[in-house]
Amino acid sequence: MDKILYLAITNHGFGHATRAASIAGTIQTLDPEITIIIATTAPRSVLEFYLPGPFIHRPRSFDIGVLQADSITMDLPETLRQLQTIRANAPRLIASEANYLRQNRVGLVMADIPPLAAPIAKAAGIPAWLMGNFGWDFIYRDFTDRLPEFATIADWMSECFSQSDRLFRMPFHEPMAAFPSITDVGLTGADPRASAEEVIAAFDLGEIPQEKRILMTFGGLGLDRIPYERVLNFPDHRFICFDLTAPELPNLIRVDDQHYRPIDFMPLCGKIISKPGYSTFSEACRFDLPIISLIREGFAEAPIMLEGLQNHMPHQIITPEQFFQGDWDFLHQPMNPPRTDVKLDKGGNEAIAQAVVDFFIS
Repeated sequence: MDKILYLAITNHGFGHATRAASIAGTIQTLDPEITIIIATTAPRSVLEFYLPGPFIHRPRSFDIGVLQADSITMDLPETLRQLQTIRANAPRLIASEANYLRQNRVGLVMADIPPLAAPIAKAAGIPAWLMGNFGWDFIYRDFTDRLPEFATIADWMSECFSQSDRLFRMPFHEPMAAFPSITDVGLTGADPRASAEEVIAAFDLGEIPQEKRILMTFGGLGLDRIPYERVLNFPDHRFICFDLTAPELPNLIRVDDQHYRPIDFMPLCGKIISKPGYSTFSEACRFDLPIISLIREGFAEAPIMLEGLQNHMPHQIITPEQFFQGDWDFLHQPMNPPRTDVKLDKGGNEAIAQAVVDFFIS
């Protein structure tokens, strides 16, 4: 069998792209002879952060996730319209991509987590392994109280997912009942590329105690209206962000060097302020970094993420009002301890990557 892996990534922000690319990077480390084709509209420059070796970038879109103006504000009518277009065009998309898989002798399809990946693989006669902590059918079904037409889309996607051969289910997950075969795995995510010493020196953090270094990240789409001026209430702290539109403030570090990523700062910080999202939560948990999370209304994944956060990590849950209109006095409050003693497995990358390596040598 040719060692050719096709990895399809959902087109929704960069969280799915970064976690899937980090797993692809682990696969390359375990077996550099596996050729990896990555099908996504995420920029190649984003993927290159995570893969140590060469790969083929195939710019293709098989889903849209949820259309958003920023990391919280959703456009459901336009999301529905575009999903209906994708469903109408699905037979053509499936036939075209299945033909590509056959022509390029692909041996295994993996996906995070576009529903069409499973019927594409089935049409090409090869296995489909999916990975994630939720399915888009679960997300869209929650929108039916606002737009009932989402029910038809959710049912269609459940049927697509049912054609998969295996699901690697990550922590902070919904039941994912549409999948016929489920393997639970640990936390996934990237590792820092820069050393702690390099980051501390580059950003003059040496005199700042770790507990007063605060990382702020809200996913690839960011947030509008972040009240950065609140950091001035904490002059002995350093706040780190990746928002290039952030103002210049004496204790706000705006990271504009593309060499660095949020993961490079996580081992050095005392806490992170974020929103519910798997990639950020998972990577913070892998480095035991306490999380201050905003509540996110109207997105079915968010309550599951926050429940998992409260069960397993030191945390605070804050309202949008506390963040946008308040004085950030939550930073004066102690973190809440996890509600359970259960420790999350941190070896998800390795478990998934090893399964892929084993598949190609079996």
